[in-house]
Amino acid sequence: MIFLKTEDEIELLRQSNLLVGQTLAEVAKLIQPGVTTGELNKVAEEYIRDHGAIPTFKGVQSQYGGPFPAAICTSVNDQVVHGIPGDVVLREGDIVSVDCGTYMNGFCGDSAYTFCVGEVEEEVRQLLKVTKEALYVGIQNAVQGKRIGDIGYAIQQHCESHSYGVVREFVGHGIGKDMHEDPQVPNYGKRGYGTMLKKGLCIAIEPMITLGSRQIVMEGDGWTVRTKDRKFAAHFEHTVAVGAAGADILSSFEFVEEVLGDKAI
Repeated sequence: MIFLKTEDEIELLRQSNLLVGQTLAEVAKLIQPGVTTGELNKVAEEYIRDHGAIPTFKGVQSQYGGPFPAAICTSVNDQVVHGIPGDVVLREGDIVSVDCGTYMNGFCGDSAYTFCVGEVEEEVRQLLKVTKEALYVGIQNAVQGKRIGDIGYAIQQHCESHSYGVVREFVGHGIGKDMHEDPQVPNYGKRGYGTMLKKGLCIAIEPMITLGSRQIVMEGDGWTVRTKDRKFAAHFEHTVAVGAAGADILSSFEFVEEVLGDKAI
């Protein structure tokens, strides 16, 4: 069932999503060679709880593994999504996608950003750039009167025009009082198909794009998803509210990019 949000509910969603952006900025301050993904998680969870919110990812059940044990997902290099923070040490030339969720004032926030660790190869940086562009191309189609397929089509065309793979098995989603609500928001599709977009619909749009084949496999932990060909993958995500004249982006990369400065993607 799809739940359209009131203006007041959208503002509560905005608060949760801005906290996600601020949390990602705290993580950004730490990302450098030699830091572990577990250290990133510790800082993120403390920051979320210190601001009166709950990390929504922690304890989420999976049909493939146990409850997710951390506040953020940290997916390194060929890991696409749902990487579990731990003893993995970030190295020069790595990338790490950090996905974060919060629950505050009865509503959820959800956003993701892929970071460079030191200097990365130009083809990898280009993957990140195009994936981030694709997110905003998708958001341009989150307008009342269009359909879910218009979002996916725009993302797919942008990424495949650069010969990148578009992951099919994991998609964006509705968001509100629950982290995952209807409808699903694929990163591929056909124009004019799928659920009609209406004002007040809040969705998380999140391109998951690969440098090579779109084929993926799941690791033995039942959570971590990586590319089958072991090539790098990128992930950027915003939560948006569909509007009559355009999308209202409720999450923010502004805090992250203030930290990154001229190193921002």
